[in-house]
Amino acid sequence: MAGFRTFLNAGHAPTLGAAFFYFACSCGIWVINGAMAPFIGEAFDLTPAQKGLMLSIPIFAGALMRFPLGLLAQYIGRKNATLVEMVGIALAMLYGYFAVDSFNDLLAMGVLLGIAGASFGVALSLGSGSFPPRYKGLAMGLVGAGNIGTAVAALLAPPLAQALGWQTVYGLAAIGILLPMVVMILFAREPEDRDAHASLRDHVACLFEKDGWAFSLIYAVTFGGFIGLATFLPSYFYDQFGVSKIEAGQLTMLAAFMGAATRILGGWLSDHWGGVNTLTVVLVVISGSLLLCGLSSQSLALTVICFLVCFAALGAGNGAVFQLVPLRWPATTAVAGSMIGELGALGGGLIPATMGLSQQYSGSYFTGFAIFAACALAMLAMLRFMQIRWTRTWAEKGGRARTVPA
Repeated sequence: MAGFRTFLNAGHAPTLGAAFFYFACSCGIWVINGAMAPFIGEAFDLTPAQKGLMLSIPIFAGALMRFPLGLLAQYIGRKNATLVEMVGIALAMLYGYFAVDSFNDLLAMGVLLGIAGASFGVALSLGSGSFPPRYKGLAMGLVGAGNIGTAVAALLAPPLAQALGWQTVYGLAAIGILLPMVVMILFAREPEDRDAHASLRDHVACLFEKDGWAFSLIYAVTFGGFIGLATFLPSYFYDQFGVSKIEAGQLTMLAAFMGAATRILGGWLSDHWGGVNTLTVVLVVISGSLLLCGLSSQSLALTVICFLVCFAALGAGNGAVFQLVPLRWPATTAVAGSMIGELGALGGGLIPATMGLSQQYSGSYFTGFAIFAACALAMLAMLRFMQIRWTRTWAEKGGRARTVPA
C-alpha cells in the first residue's frame, strides 16, 4: 500500500483517475452495438454476416480514428482533445437516437461509434503524462483497465433496451457522457511531459522497427481479441444457446470483467516473472481455450468457463505487452504505446466479421474460433523468436527489466 501511495504521489492522481473514467465510459459506448446486437438483429432481421459487419465497423473505425485524435492533441492539448472527442460522442449518440432506421444507418452509426474507440491513445498519454518514466508503465496499465467499461455496457444496455427500446439507449448514452466531461474539466490537468510535443515522426518511429510490428501483432491478439470477443459474445450466447437477451449481456459482462481485472495482474506478473514468460503462457492459454470454446458449443456451462479462462488470459496479455513497451521505448512510452494500441485494435475488428461469415457459410462458429486460435499460436512462435534478441539488448531473461545497462 505504501508503494502505491508513493506511485500516486509521484504524479497527478486526479488526472490519472479522470483518464481512467473517461476511457471506461468511452469503451462502454464503443461496444454498445455489440451489447444490443440481439435487439438490433431482430429489429432489422440481420443475417450472421450482416451482424458481424455491423459489429466490426466500430472497432475498425475506432482504431483508425485514434491517430487523428492524437494529432489533434498535439495542437490543443490532451485534456482539450478528450473534451472535443466527448462532444463528438454525444452528437453520435444523438444520431443513433433520432436517425437509425435501416441497416445502412446502422453501418453509419458504427463509424460514428469509432469516435468513442479513438479514446485509447489519448487516455493513456493523458493519464501517464504527469508520471516519471519509471511509473509510466503502471499508470498506462491502470488507465488501460478502463476497458472494464465493456463489461458495464454488456450489463446495463440489454435491460435498458428491453425496457425502453434499443434506440433510447443511445439517447441515454448521450446524456451519460456528460459525466466524464465534467470530471475531466474539474479534476484533470494537462501534463507537461515530452510526449505531449512528439512529432509525427516520433509517433510512427516504432513502426520502422521490427519490435514495433511484433508488439502490434501480439496486441492484435490480446487487446484485439478482448474487444472483438466482448463485442461478439452477446450475439453468440443469444443465437447459439437461446438464452434471453439480458442473460446474454450478463454472461458477456462476466467475461469482459475478467479480462479487465486481469490486465493489472498481467502487468504485475510480468514485472516479477517477465513479460515474455507471461505472454508465452498467455498465448498458449488463449489458443487452447478458444478451441475448447468452439468444441463445447453444445454446453453453455462449459462454454462460459472456457470464455472466462480465455478472457483472463487476454487481459493478462494486455498487461504483459505494456510491461514490455516501457522497457523497449523508455523515453517515448506513451507515444509508442498509442501507435501499438491503434494497430492492435484493428485485429479486434476481424473477429465479429470472421465469426459471422463462419456461421453463415459453414453453419458453425468453430472455423472462426480455430482461425483466432491459429493466430495466437503464430504470435507465440514469433515471440519466442524475437525474445532471443530482446534478452540480449534491452530486457533480462524472460522479459524482466534490466537492473544494469545493456
